[in-house]
Amino acid sequence: MSEWKLDRLADLATFQKGRKVDTSPFPLIGYEKYLGAGALSGKTDGYASTFFAVRAAEHDVLMLWDGERSGLCGTGLSGVVSSTVSKLSPNGKIDSNLLYYLLLQNFEWIQHRRTGTGVPHVPKDIGRILCIRYPERKSEQQKIAHILQTIDQTIEKTQVLIEKYQQIKAGLMHDLFTRGIAPNGQLRPPREQAPELYQQTPIGWIPKEWEHMQLESLLAQVPNNLRSGPFGSALLKAELVEDGIPFLGIDNIHTEKFVDHFRRFVSEEKFLELNKYAVRPRDVIITIMGTVGRASVVPEHVDSALSSKHLWTMTFDQEKVISELICWQLNYAPWVKSWFRRETQGGIMDAIQSRTLKTLTLPLPPYEEQLRIFGRYNSLTAKMKSEELLFDNLKKQKTGLMEDLLTGKVPVKVEPEAQLEAEISA
Repeated sequence: MSEWKLDRLADLATFQKGRKVDTSPFPLIGYEKYLGAGALSGKTDGYASTFFAVRAAEHDVLMLWDGERSGLCGTGLSGVVSSTVSKLSPNGKIDSNLLYYLLLQNFEWIQHRRTGTGVPHVPKDIGRILCIRYPERKSEQQKIAHILQTIDQTIEKTQVLIEKYQQIKAGLMHDLFTRGIAPNGQLRPPREQAPELYQQTPIGWIPKEWEHMQLESLLAQVPNNLRSGPFGSALLKAELVEDGIPFLGIDNIHTEKFVDHFRRFVSEEKFLELNKYAVRPRDVIITIMGTVGRASVVPEHVDSALSSKHLWTMTFDQEKVISELICWQLNYAPWVKSWFRRETQGGIMDAIQSRTLKTLTLPLPPYEEQLRIFGRYNSLTAKMKSEELLFDNLKKQKTGLMEDLLTGKVPVKVEPEAQLEAEISA
């Protein structure tokens, strides 16, 4: 392991802020990729003229200079540098990829020192005030950067696979809810090929064997089968406790995902007092404030919890419908989104009324067919969850590796040949 040095950022790289130039959403002659905030997040910012522009090469490090995410960095990009971005060109003391990871590690440090009363900016003297500790030997720098690049590539591939599964699932579920699965286990042919198999309904064409019913008709025959949480003085903020019965909020309900990390609780005594707002396993919950319209199913292991006023909780007749299939429609189905838009006269929905939910019309396949649809749904969902778990574990692994490698806590071994070659090339 080589000695580690401590230098100011200004002693490791030169800074050059981007300029305002002509831009275009399409590639033109004399234009290159425009490198702004979007490009640093893996998105596209269009194209920009190279005339009088600041241009970056792949070995440069780019730092977002202005805006809420100022301090965000990227590397491996070439093109025209946006006026909100600064180009950092390493001067030879430090590997550019290692510099990128060291700046990534210092993102929060930079954020806490932003300046500006309106739009926040990276501090102008960041080159002087930010000191970077790094191994002196180039071979060790490159080995650390290579390890982190390898895990980044794995994370990126996993994310692409998750997005692919999401697209496959969206297309398949739409087909399943408009064509269904015949007793032979195959999708029915589309209506264009077999119109005799379909019927027209207020929500579109569905198989003849199916019904279409309002959501209210699918609820279980139990008290408070559609409920929101306690309002006003029924539950005061001061009555929340540090441990007890979970009190659910919009942070627990994500699209097709129930997050069982609880932050608010009520006492058992208060829970019994407000028992009519209790949730039941397999309930479907939809957010009605904040990010409106996210729905998930309450897992079997959540046997005691209280719903907040920001949620609608629905208990369905499990002999008529499968909760996950209702949940998917609430999140994605075009006939649901169309109904919600109609109920708000095409505007942005800032809340969901109980009447809007109760009168929502949904397709209802025979229960046996629902089970076949649910089987396909479960198969794809399981694959996605497996990749999402891997994705989360990889991000945690990367965080741990950055802490170990970028501080020198864990030394890296460099092969003598690679070490010699790197030092000669430097």
